[in-house]
Amino acid sequence: MSKEILVMGGTGKTGRRVAERLVKLNQTVRIGSRHANPGFDWRDQSTWTNALNDISKVYITFQPDLAVPGAVDAIESFVKKAAEAGVEQLVLLSGRGEEEAQQCEQIVMASGLAWTIVRASWFMQNFSENFFLDALLAGHVALPAHGVLEPFVDADDIADVVVASLTDNNHIGKVYELTGPRLISFEQAIQEIAKAASLPIHYQQVSIEEYTAMLRKHHVPQDLISLLHYLFTEVLDGHNAYLTDGVKQALGREATDFSGYVKKTVATGVWSKNII
Repeated sequence: MSKEILVMGGTGKTGRRVAERLVKLNQTVRIGSRHANPGFDWRDQSTWTNALNDISKVYITFQPDLAVPGAVDAIESFVKKAAEAGVEQLVLLSGRGEEEAQQCEQIVMASGLAWTIVRASWFMQNFSENFFLDALLAGHVALPAHGVLEPFVDADDIADVVVASLTDNNHIGKVYELTGPRLISFEQAIQEIAKAASLPIHYQQVSIEEYTAMLRKHHVPQDLISLLHYLFTEVLDGHNAYLTDGVKQALGREATDFSGYVKKTVATGVWSKNII
């Protein structure tokens, strides 16, 4: 049986990191994306068969999020095809406090395959790799966060847990809920970035209606607007404002603190561009 590992979203935040780590461990990796060969498209099931051919393990990430309409059906269909293709193990990236994500977890658990669930809080890298980066560089971040506290998690920690789950059978059947070691608000996170990167950033609290109107004004796609509306009203409502030790359970070490993420990200220069 082939030991090839399919990494979904292999150019995304966690997928890229997982693929890089697996290659360093001399694992054979196949990237699951529309631009790979063979290509994979969540919206086109005809691409799934070739992508799953000769695959023994899959790291499943769903774009843009397991909470979007159709995600549960897509995961159910994909897991069925994976089992039919002879896949032996699934590692699912899930989200905390998302009902749809937990439905997807149950599908994976009931698949009859070996499984691991990696349930993560909001990524620290949302401040440096998309979502909020342009706003940070523009010096003005407006969010409907209402002071909610979030235990942001480092995507590098997620990748380390995923790789361990894909390469060590001791992680089979485990649900790892991953958070950082500190609860902070979006405003506190942005202030910490501003200080470390020497950026003059103004944070503005807005209503969800003002926020979505602003996104429309900037021609953000409606599906992304709908997702952000859901996240800020249903997920970032305070019910996830608690810490877990999932990183330590999986890796035997503490999770990366937000300040550690900020320090290493400042060193990359991503926040050092001229203010727009």
